[in-house]
Amino acid sequence: MERAVMLAKIQQQLQEKSKHKALKSSAPGRSFTPTPVPSTGKPQYNPALAKERQLRDFRRSNGLCYYCGDKYDSTHLDKCAQRPKQHLNALVVNELDTPLTDEVLNQLAVEDTLAEEFCSLSLNALAGTDNGSCMKIRALVQNKVMLILIDSGSSHSFVSSHFLRQVPCQTSSVFPSKVKLANGDELTTDQVVSQLEWWCQGHTFCTEMKVLPLGSYDAILGYDWLESHSPMECHRKDRTLSFMHQETKITLQGILPVPLQMTEITVEQLWKCCKGNDVWACAVVQSSENAPVAAIPKEISQLLQGFQDVFTEPTSLPPHRCYDHTIPLIPGATPVNSRPYRYSPLHKDDIEQQGWIVHSNSPFASPVLLVQKKDGTWRLCVDYRRLNTLTIKNRFPIPLVEEILDELAGSMFFTKLDLTAGYHQVRMDPADEHKTAFKIHHGHYHFRVMPFGLTNAPATFHPFLRKFVIVFMDDILVYSPSLAQHEQHLKAVLEQLRKHQFYLKQRKCSFAQPQIEYLGHIISKEGVATDPAKTAAMQNWPTPTSITELRGFLGLTNYYRRFIKGYGILARPLTQLLKKNSFLWTDQAQAAFIALKLAMQQAPILALPDFQLTFVVETDACALGIGAVLLQNERPIAFLSKPLGERHRYLSIYEKEFLALIMAVERWRSYLQRNEFVIRIDHRSLAFLSKQNLHSELQHKAMARLMGLQFKIVYRKGKENIAADALSRVAHLFALQAVSVVQPTWVQEVANSYVTDSKAQQLLAKLAVSSPDSQGFELVDGIIKHQGLIWVGTNSALRTKIIAALHSSPIGGHSGSKATYYRLKRMFFWKGLRRDVEEFVQQCQICQQAKHELIHPPGLLQPLPVPDGAWKDLTMDFIEGLPKSEAYNTILVVVDRFTKVAHFLPLKHPFTASQVARIFLDNIVKLHGVPTSIVSDRDRIFLSHFWKELFQLLGTKLMPRTAYHPQTDGQSERVNQCLEMYLRCVIADSPADWKSWLSLAEF
Repeated sequence: MERAVMLAKIQQQLQEKSKHKALKSSAPGRSFTPTPVPSTGKPQYNPALAKERQLRDFRRSNGLCYYCGDKYDSTHLDKCAQRPKQHLNALVVNELDTPLTDEVLNQLAVEDTLAEEFCSLSLNALAGTDNGSCMKIRALVQNKVMLILIDSGSSHSFVSSHFLRQVPCQTSSVFPSKVKLANGDELTTDQVVSQLEWWCQGHTFCTEMKVLPLGSYDAILGYDWLESHSPMECHRKDRTLSFMHQETKITLQGILPVPLQMTEITVEQLWKCCKGNDVWACAVVQSSENAPVAAIPKEISQLLQGFQDVFTEPTSLPPHRCYDHTIPLIPGATPVNSRPYRYSPLHKDDIEQQGWIVHSNSPFASPVLLVQKKDGTWRLCVDYRRLNTLTIKNRFPIPLVEEILDELAGSMFFTKLDLTAGYHQVRMDPADEHKTAFKIHHGHYHFRVMPFGLTNAPATFHPFLRKFVIVFMDDILVYSPSLAQHEQHLKAVLEQLRKHQFYLKQRKCSFAQPQIEYLGHIISKEGVATDPAKTAAMQNWPTPTSITELRGFLGLTNYYRRFIKGYGILARPLTQLLKKNSFLWTDQAQAAFIALKLAMQQAPILALPDFQLTFVVETDACALGIGAVLLQNERPIAFLSKPLGERHRYLSIYEKEFLALIMAVERWRSYLQRNEFVIRIDHRSLAFLSKQNLHSELQHKAMARLMGLQFKIVYRKGKENIAADALSRVAHLFALQAVSVVQPTWVQEVANSYVTDSKAQQLLAKLAVSSPDSQGFELVDGIIKHQGLIWVGTNSALRTKIIAALHSSPIGGHSGSKATYYRLKRMFFWKGLRRDVEEFVQQCQICQQAKHELIHPPGLLQPLPVPDGAWKDLTMDFIEGLPKSEAYNTILVVVDRFTKVAHFLPLKHPFTASQVARIFLDNIVKLHGVPTSIVSDRDRIFLSHFWKELFQLLGTKLMPRTAYHPQTDGQSERVNQCLEMYLRCVIADSPADWKSWLSLAEF
């Protein structure tokens, strides 16, 4: 009844307002613009209204009456007992004495608006599907990997409630919002993370996200996030997104799609999969013959028209040639006879129809294998491992991939040709055909063509094509610097193939392309880059749980190690796990795993070598490893990195730098031995290597390796040698600092604290890829530094320990907050350093007990004249009445008024003027010479005839200060106070030991 009364009152007042506005708007010459209702602040959540709305929504979805809950039909309203009547408004209005205010009306209106706020979630975000244009990225939240979908079809940004259970974040309750799904359903969210901090590809973001149960993704960046960073540049093909962030233009690289791969499994494996909880898709897939064909230049298309016979399928045996394949066996070898494996007879029937195999009576027999090809078809292979062990090896060299790519410098057009069953287009020597025999359950056969799996088969392919052509196994690459030359080169290759009756598979060939994929690399005129499909597989590689999985990941990344600066240093925590019984996945291993993935994702394009230009080798070494980079025109050609073993870690800096130089020259000798090259190093003594006398064994061995090479060594400061492997290097004049500064044991504790510090883990992953970064952070011997200062993480206990070491120790001497702060800021850096130092000094118990207020009322300032040189004008004073320490009970304080340096000389009371003069000559005059003037108090020693005559003969002017006026020599008095305070704090427990601390007090 109360609710009905309220609703009736609201309806009546709204009607009265509408009538009043209508009268105003109908007045001639006047127009009415409604004034927006002023906001009354954030509305409060009303549980009663929310419960009523939930009940109303439930009745609506189930076809029930809003008022009574009975089944609703067209005649129900006339007989509904709970339905409010039309005349109720008038009756209720007469019963109410106080009208509803505008504030109540606005409150109810705002609550209704917020309760009815709708959000939307797209189909890709709901189902986790990828339509080929979705952009996904990986980010880090508190050292946890988060998969994010950037989706313009979702109205808001969402974070998975399941992910928040793994990464605790503070959420807050808000008014319930309805999220409309792509399938028509609705969800409700009433939790939000106001500022979720996440790190991605070297950049930090803070985003407000609504909490929602998401199945396929950890977070969704919706239209609100895209709008807040607009304008943006989106490249769907490359999966990149560029926009302004913190006044800097950045580019995020999305996860590249991985080609679908199929694997044949046995019935037993399929049965095990069905028993598990994983989802599997099994289907019979036929390869598509309509693969997209890249645009071919018109000249090349016309050329290919004349060689259509080369692109036909072979239907008979290839002819015998002068290079038919032979299988020479070692003397005394016996025929190989192995039991057969299970196989599919379909492929055997195909090649038997083509005449490639025939029935055999050979004493040889090897088992059959089936190997799946990229297009989903199967290749029949024979397990010739036992036969290969008895075969005399052909020593024709198979080229290395790096050597093959080096030949492509200056090329603009590339053609890749793929032979149709290339090995089967080479005939077997008739005398050796019986050695290829294989045995299956349906018979005994041998090959008439060269089969797959023979040890000398690759060497048979390479000798007949080499100039302007690269042959690797059965893949042929033609390269040229211009289209006209490329047409001539391709024509010559096709003529050779036609002449020798070789056939190509046209759908797997690429013609006259400016960029092409070859041997796992992307080759173009810009240079050579990694294959995105391969790097995408690395990005999607799950966290290894065994040595086998880790070895597979490192094997994949090692193929591209020449692209990665500092690969050996990055991978060292992972390679250490490959040792026997040492696989233990730690936070350090996880950080290295993530850093290696990021490095692979950001691998640069390497230039191709031009042997007409000068090569430059930059080398560097540190405590962890050595590295180098090969350059031309300041563009990297290859990187070299190797961690140091236990034996080499204890070498001197000179020897480590020498070792880096030798390893780099040995690694790239094939590039450097043709012409003179330049070596850039950051170790000055090695710059004069050619003029040094050779003393050590390392120098003798190294110079023997450098003989015959023409090189020039150029010195370059370490801070300028940033390209050499991105290894952390020793700061300039580091050796001088090591002499004057003692490194405490807690420096290693700083490195250990990074393990549990999420921010430090993010910095480590970022610096492993690029050090130093744009903010001045760099990684040096496992320590994060900011502009040369040790960066301390968020560990409050470690911060307190560092402050105590430089304040409460004898080195700090319980100095004030300002002096302690300046002492700390010369070595350390963290946000809030000054505040932490002030709080520590204020809470220091010894400082509170030993120090007193030093502020005095101001007086007339008449300072002494400023000295014109060091140790020319001195001040002297005594500190007396001290407890005996090794029979000494007095301190003579001598201060230089120019440099403020002081000497503290112990004395035994009573003493004479001659004794003080002897101590003064032995400790002051001997070190600094005879002073010009001495300011002292009116002690009887300083006023004695002996003292006056002595310094009159030395030419020193004595200046006794005014009696009972210590302000004349305030400097000495202040030094006395500092010395007394220092000794009071240090020797509080043993006052008789003050003499042993005087030297440290001077320091």
